[in-house]
Amino acid sequence: MAKVTIDGVEIEVPDGTTILNAARSVGGDIVPPAMCYYSKLEGSGGKCRTCLVKVSQGSTNDPRPMPKLVPSCRTTVMDGMVVENITSPQVLEARKGVVEFLLINHPLDCPICDQAGECDLQNLGFKHGAVSTRYEEERRTYEKIDIGDKIKLHMDRCILCYRCTFVADQVAEGGRCHGVINRGDHAEISTYIEKAIDSDFSGNMIDVCPVGALTDKTARFGSRVWFTKPMDAHRDCEHPQCSGKVVVWEKGDEILRVTGRKDQYNEVESFICNTCRFEKKKTSDWVIEGPRHIDRKSVVSLNHYEHLKDIKEDILKYQKQISENLNKG
Repeated sequence: MAKVTIDGVEIEVPDGTTILNAARSVGGDIVPPAMCYYSKLEGSGGKCRTCLVKVSQGSTNDPRPMPKLVPSCRTTVMDGMVVENITSPQVLEARKGVVEFLLINHPLDCPICDQAGECDLQNLGFKHGAVSTRYEEERRTYEKIDIGDKIKLHMDRCILCYRCTFVADQVAEGGRCHGVINRGDHAEISTYIEKAIDSDFSGNMIDVCPVGALTDKTARFGSRVWFTKPMDAHRDCEHPQCSGKVVVWEKGDEILRVTGRKDQYNEVESFICNTCRFEKKKTSDWVIEGPRHIDRKSVVSLNHYEHLKDIKEDILKYQKQISENLNKG
């Protein structure tokens, strides 16, 4: 076990734990943001640089500070290590620069993007971004590529986190037929020879994408996410690797889209198959468990649908008490 101090909070974690996961074991504001790391995808992380932190003391045996900021998703803790995240002005300034870099070529299409309202880049930009951009050059553009009838690729929104390629390698069946081509500022996600992505688990690329680069064609422009009601649901899926546990996003009696269940760090709890995601859009297809708990900071929670039933019951209870008191009088 190793004792590490992050922003003044001392914790003890197993040897080999990364700084990011050590911070996540505590939770709260000391957790660095992460746009490319995904705990369920082996090899992810180290690409976006949003999780950079300052190590002011390397360990008890070697208390010298690390000379540069380090990615917390790739750097393991050592006993006696002291880490600064939000308490370091250097880290906050560097993170601000990383956000500015990520937004250089990102289009201002949040008003029409299906990811708006649950976009990690929106949250990151709001918390660490600048008010205006200094970038005056022409933004890069891409030729539209059709990667299939279920997934829409918006390459101009992509931040090259590589998550979708890890899903194709580790989760989807049939092998990967897409990846990163070209180099530098010409790098982009693409399929080879215009081949469509076709796999029973390819839809999970949509769930892991932190921005609106990969979206669900079957739910495209269906509704703003805050106008829908996410409900936990399950079914007995025929696919042995699919848990059948999902979140159905309802609007009235209609299911607009189906996604995997995500934790507080926006990572899916278990991957689901394309049959559950794209083909089961009727309420009768699912056993509805109840409202999905949404973080109060999320714009999705503004409807407060989760506690509407309790509020209605309280109102009826008070109305009954008032009526009884008036009758007594």
